[in-house]
Amino acid sequence: MKSLLKAHIFYLIIFVLFLGSINVFSQTDSHTKDPESLIKHLYDQVTFPAGETPDWNYVRTLFIKESTVVMRMSKNETTTLSLDGWILDFVNFINNQNVKTTGFEEKIIKMGSMVFGDIAHVLVLYTSYIPGVSKTPREGVDSFHLIRKEGNWKIVSILNEIPGPDRPKPTILQD
Repeated sequence: MKSLLKAHIFYLIIFVLFLGSINVFSQTDSHTKDPESLIKHLYDQVTFPAGETPDWNYVRTLFIKESTVVMRMSKNETTTLSLDGWILDFVNFINNQNVKTTGFEEKIIKMGSMVFGDIAHVLVLYTSYIPGVSKTPREGVDSFHLIRKEGNWKIVSILNEIPGPDRPKPTILQD
């Protein structure tokens, strides 16, 4: 009788573990179900109120580990960063500009996307703003390349540009 009870408990544990593994491996995160949802979610993650900062470990999960980010640093200069380099640059910005005390906002103004099979391209017109510091939000354009892996969309790369008189916003992002 005792061995029969042990066998039932053993099979019950195996069954529970099996059910848990189905849920873990087949679950599609609602934020990664389509490219635009993923991009909106990323902007939500890097926007934060005073006293908080992003959860960078979670933000990393939205990207493939080999991701690159090309950022506009000045009118004539860009820099290419790894995912960890981009996060470090963001952390340095937060620390150097004392943004943890003010909060930070990046807000999507307009998006345009194209999906083809398991690849996608999303263009985003956004504004960035530091409450209490920025007089007006600054506009930027981000170009995202994404891939669908195991049912979830992941960011492959981000290219950043700042619109100006010599760099008008792309037609797809104009009013």
